[in-house]
Parts: sequence; C-alpha cells; structure tokens
Amino acid sequence: LVSGTDGVGTKLKLAFLMDQHNTVGIDCVAMCVNDIACSGGEPLFFLDYIACGKNYPEKIAAIVGGVAEGCVQSDAALIGGETAEHPGLMPEDEYDLAGFAVGVCDKKEMITGEELKAGDVLIGMASSGVHSNGFSLVRKVFEKELTKEGLDTYYDVLGKTLGEALLAPTRIYVKALKSLKEAGVQVKACSHITGGGFYENVPRMLKEGTHAVIKKDSYQVPPIFKLLAEKGEIAEEMMYNTFNMGLGMIVAVDPSQVDAAMEAIRKTGDVPYVVGSIEAREKRVTLC
Repeated sequence: LVSGTDGVGTKLKLAFLMDQHNTVGIDCVAMCVNDIACSGGEPLFFLDYIACGKNYPEKIAAIVGGVAEGCVQSDAALIGGETAEHPGLMPEDEYDLAGFAVGVCDKKEMITGEELKAGDVLIGMASSGVHSNGFSLVRKVFEKELTKEGLDTYYDVLGKTLGEALLAPTRIYVKALKSLKEAGVQVKACSHITGGGFYENVPRMLKEGTHAVIKKDSYQVPPIFKLLAEKGEIAEEMMYNTFNMGLGMIVAVDPSQVDAAMEAIRKTGDVPYVVGSIEAREKRVTLC
C-alpha cells in the first residue's frame, strides 16, 4: 500500500476572490494521487477534509464536485470525507481543503530509481499551469491584481483571464503512468514537480552517482510563467526552484523505450517532451 496526503494551500485565496470553488477539489486530489502514481502505485480511494468558518451548502457542494471530478480522472473511489465548521476560528467566507489517498502497487513494480543509469532518457509531461505550488509568491507578484476585477482581466499573452490561468486545476498523471505500465515501459525513476520546483524534486528520483541534465529549451514554457518572471522580476533560477515551469511529472526510461513511452503518454491526452538525460556524476540536477 502507498499513500499520500496534501492540501491546496494558498491557491484557495484566488478561489475565494473569484468565488469559484468547483476546481480546487481537483487540485486536492491531484496533489495526493500524483505522489502515489510517482511511486508506481494506482490510487484505490480518496477522502477529503474541509474546514470552514461557516457551512454554505452550495459552496461545499461545488468543492466536493471538484473532488469527485478529480477522483474520476484518477480512477479512485471517493469513499467519504469530513466537513468541519469552525466559527470564530476561521472567517465565515473562507475554508481550507485537504485530503489523502491510498493506493496499491506490486512490490516488483515500485518505482525506486535503483536501476537508473547513465544514458537513460528523461521525459517530461506538460503541466496545466502553476498547479498548486508557489502561490504565496504568485500572490505577492500579482498583489495589485488580487481583486475580482483584476483576476477577470483578459491578457492577450495568456489567451485567457489572469484568474483562469492561475486557477487552472492541477493535471492528474495517474492514467499516463498507468498507460506506460500497460505498454510495457519500465519507468526507472519518477519525479512529481511540486513545491521546490526542479532543484528540490528532481534529485529525489536519483540514486547516488546519477546526475540529471535537463534542457530548458526542449519544451514549451507556458506564458503564465513568463508573465510571473517579468512582472515579479524573478531570477530564472528562482523560477525553476519554485514552480513546475510547464512540466508536472518527469520520468526516466531506457533509450530503447523512448518511442513507446511517448506514444503511451500521448494516448492518455498528456503532452510528453524528451527533456534530458542521466549522466554518471554527483547526485543533482543541472538545467542548461
């Protein structure tokens, strides 16, 4: 059995401002089940926990609707949850959302990184945007835009409103990783790019003596990150140390299996890129 627990974090502040509560549930499920998928497991079930200042039934229904959608996307059963009213502890119009999932994995199919070697190829899967990490920095950068009016402003560079770009739900990669397994592709190592970006998450998939080299120009960085970097005057290294920069999941496969892996990922509607390779050096990641 493998398990994961997580919350949506300060991204919820945007949901409050926009009064849009039907997508954060997907984020909550995604943060838990992506970690399970990362270790080679398939989610079995999910439970959510909502703490609110006051129980507004329509709002709770919208949140749980998102949770249910996340469970559909990850083939997990939503078996229950808890809604707790905390008057006096939280403002009436605010809530916090967290959850946990339990999954299952054959021991021989666990992704451990033990068979990783020099020459293995890194494949990245496109993210849907900022996902659910780095929102304290996002809110600092867009401080002046954090009003209903500001978030409803359309940006040509984004092709949508700022609120739509930031609130886009986290991509769920469960089906992509399952498709790789079904195609007979051995995923030697896997990294879910969450808080801490590339510099903190990629080394977790490596064993001693292996070094990940990722080429920054090997895939398309979504415009929301370019806007964040320019507006916030954030150094490139800081961006890659905070955000997913357009890649939500990175897997390492044998060079002979790259084509099969790319096809298996595309089959689930995900967008794969060959983004780098493994070298025999000290255990860390280099972005070039």
